Amino acid sequence: MIARWQWLKGKGIAHIETWRPYTVIWCGLLSLTGACLVYGQLPPIDHVALVLSIPIMGWIAGLYLSDYLDIRLDMIQKAHRPIPSGRIHPYEALMFGAMFAGLGLVLTIQLGFQNILLAFVAALLVFSYARITKPRGIFGNINRGGLAVVSFLFGVLSINGSLISIQLPVWLLCLVFLLHDMNTNLVGTLRDMKSDAEGGYRTIPVVYGLNAAISIAITLSGIWFLLAASIMTFYYSASVLIYLFLLIDALLLLMIIRCLRELMRTYSRKKALTIHKCFVLERITLASAFITLIVGIKIGLMIYVSSLVFTILFQILLRNQYEFNKWEL
Repeated sequence: MIARWQWLKGKGIAHIETWRPYTVIWCGLLSLTGACLVYGQLPPIDHVALVLSIPIMGWIAGLYLSDYLDIRLDMIQKAHRPIPSGRIHPYEALMFGAMFAGLGLVLTIQLGFQNILLAFVAALLVFSYARITKPRGIFGNINRGGLAVVSFLFGVLSINGSLISIQLPVWLLCLVFLLHDMNTNLVGTLRDMKSDAEGGYRTIPVVYGLNAAISIAITLSGIWFLLAASIMTFYYSASVLIYLFLLIDALLLLMIIRCLRELMRTYSRKKALTIHKCFVLERITLASAFITLIVGIKIGLMIYVSSLVFTILFQILLRNQYEFNKWEL
């Protein structure tokens, strides 16, 4: 009985590791941002539940697929991960990924035809990233940025089913989230330079070097932040309290840029991972700024703080052991 319990516990932890709970909130918040901006206030709670949970289910399904297709690469430097270590069988990963994708699709039916189409677009982007573009530098970064845009538009179309009637600031925010996730994905490749090179992945830091990749990341950070601040200033009536969100975001971004410049001088995988951890927190702040702009400071702060606490908790509990084996910790 004890042995059975230990097996179930180990299996459960392996699946939770695969979900990367510290990343999943982002796609849900993107979708909620889109819904709030178009609705003009917080949508009904059942609608909020759908636009938050469906992208998260799709994200988790994509992680199972990505890990399944990355078995060979992970064996180089991350053989401790659930699938290469044998804690999750490859076909088990496909089965659970299909289960999450199927449940997400069933729930999407409640939102309408446009959202169903967008769900299939998201599935195509997930597959193309995991199978085709991930090893191909800028194309992989753009692909991941595209997934962020789809998550945002999923919320938008859940309220307004017509792409034609979407207003300019919403389209400009699509550009913000595209550049932001291109940037975050690029920073994520910094910690895997060695294994990517050995596995034949031609990411930007592998092909052009660490300094070039960091310079691109810093440039992209400046572009999307200035664009986001401009959208908030010129298209929405933001209060001083809302600008505090942007100030927090700016301070996090400046800290990240400082750490990136330090990484140029003394590189380590742990430092690169710490920078990506900070980006994970920064992007929650960015989405929460626009959500709070619409729903008000009280509800906005509740969403922001709960998302931040959830993400920080799981980064502390799971992230290091997922990225590093016990000899590196």
